[in-house]
Amino acid sequence: MKVDEARLQLFSAIEGGSTFWSREIAEYGAQGVVDAIKGGKYDPIKYARIISIIREFNAQATKENLAHVGARFITPEENAWPDQLNDLAAPPIGLVIKGSAESLKVAMLAIVGTRNPTNYGVRIASDFAAGFVDREWAIVSGGAYGIDAAAHRGALIAEGATFAVLAAGVDINYPAGHARLFAEIAENGALISEVLPGVRAVPSRFLTRNRLIAGLSRATLVVEAAFRSGSLRTARDCAELMRPVMAIPGPITSPTSEGCHRLIGERAAEIVTSISDAVEFVSTYR
Repeated sequence: MKVDEARLQLFSAIEGGSTFWSREIAEYGAQGVVDAIKGGKYDPIKYARIISIIREFNAQATKENLAHVGARFITPEENAWPDQLNDLAAPPIGLVIKGSAESLKVAMLAIVGTRNPTNYGVRIASDFAAGFVDREWAIVSGGAYGIDAAAHRGALIAEGATFAVLAAGVDINYPAGHARLFAEIAENGALISEVLPGVRAVPSRFLTRNRLIAGLSRATLVVEAAFRSGSLRTARDCAELMRPVMAIPGPITSPTSEGCHRLIGERAAEIVTSISDAVEFVSTYR
């Protein structure tokens, strides 16, 4: 079995974000871990689901399914692999890409925030996305309603590349209202997923995919976020990678800005009020 097929097999069975399996693959290699799973090395009760999927895996059918939806499976061994993801504590086993895998090498800014933004937040996310695209950056976000969508659209309007990291398969329009947006993203960047096509989103996967958004980006900008928000998790993932985090201030009475103010107050993010501020701040890390 080729290395990419071994990784595809593990990818089909193991949820992203597992430091245990990342360590096992780093130490023994993908094929070694597959052989060990089949050979009974791992607890048959604790890992029953993984063992079952590995033993029943059909490489040809999986590859045909990827081709059918116009997607590609890439691994760390390939030139198209975004090396910045290797800085993560639990790098992905592989990625499913629908769009241009080669364009993952460009400098990316993550723009994240609430699903229920104000008009102010939508405008800021769109403007900052367009401003960074004009400076030859790409924009990465999570494809959700709200700030994510505004950032993707801002990049597209500026005729730049944008990437959506999804919690479901690249063939599933989640949220359903973003079918057209996802099609445009795939044409001007890529849809990225840590699960195979056809796999539905589950709540826990939104947090694990946030680490990919942070890992892909050179910096993260938070535009409107509640006091407790998945966007703050992305920001902290970025900070753990020693990459710059920025936050947009808002009215002190606005609940949608509480998360940004929290990051700024904790000195976990740099306050930025203009695109030039953000570009200057990020440039000091490059």
